[in-house]
Amino acid sequence: MSVRIIPRLDIKGPNLVKGVHLEGLRVLGKPEAFARCYYEQGADELLYMDVVASLYGRHNLLDIVARTSKEIFIPLTVGGGLRTLDDIRKVLCAGADKVSLNTAAIREPELIRQAAHRFGSSTIVVSVEAIKKSDGRYEAYTDNGRQETGRDAVAWAVEAAALGAGELLVTSIDREGTGRGFDVELTRQIADAVSIPVIACGGAGSVQHVCDVVAEGHANAVCLASVLHYHTVRHHEVVGDFSAEGNVEYLTKRRGGFLSIHVATLPEIRDAMRSGGIPCREVDYA
Repeated sequence: MSVRIIPRLDIKGPNLVKGVHLEGLRVLGKPEAFARCYYEQGADELLYMDVVASLYGRHNLLDIVARTSKEIFIPLTVGGGLRTLDDIRKVLCAGADKVSLNTAAIREPELIRQAAHRFGSSTIVVSVEAIKKSDGRYEAYTDNGRQETGRDAVAWAVEAAALGAGELLVTSIDREGTGRGFDVELTRQIADAVSIPVIACGGAGSVQHVCDVVAEGHANAVCLASVLHYHTVRHHEVVGDFSAEGNVEYLTKRRGGFLSIHVATLPEIRDAMRSGGIPCREVDYA
């Protein structure tokens, strides 16, 4: 099967943001512009994540989702602050194809079963955010990586799959935003323990990292942010008013970057995957 490439767009208020370890969020631009760019580059899917929704007890993506779904015709997954079946219904009605659940799912695991029954397993993605502990085990976290749960991340992933999740989004908080590469061990442990697709997220700093997590981590899909976003910011005009929410220092200081992150476009990543013998969808860029 083709390995999917899924740009991740973290949203705070009206803006696309990016941080390190899911913290220190910096405004990069408007999410719709980035979504359009990735759609034109041949992204297989898109992930929108409201990264402060659980913290503030809100969900603000409905308008963004509605606007995006009218112009972009690839699967769209939406997460952040979804606590009830009605929350899920509203996001799907706004134009999302799937939803991502984390905090509410761990607090009430039965929500996974109920949501899968109501909307179909293929609609339900459970997000597993994990930190590696000193004893080598991985602990699952909630609230966008802020709250420890005491739960083993691999065991929780297995339970979520048994409850009806259609996919797992596995994020290493330790690696997220660092450009040091995916946590291949975490990804492989979960991928080998479940029979549903696993999406690797957190840490990609080069195209080689993408190839590694598929070949060695057994990921079915990769979710990317920094590698794509910093290239987009540097090579496309960023327009709009970004004063509403967030730290705009990155944009006002002429778009510096991280030396550990080697930016790339989706076509470049796809070519590297094919060169490494990794199957991915053929895209006609003409």
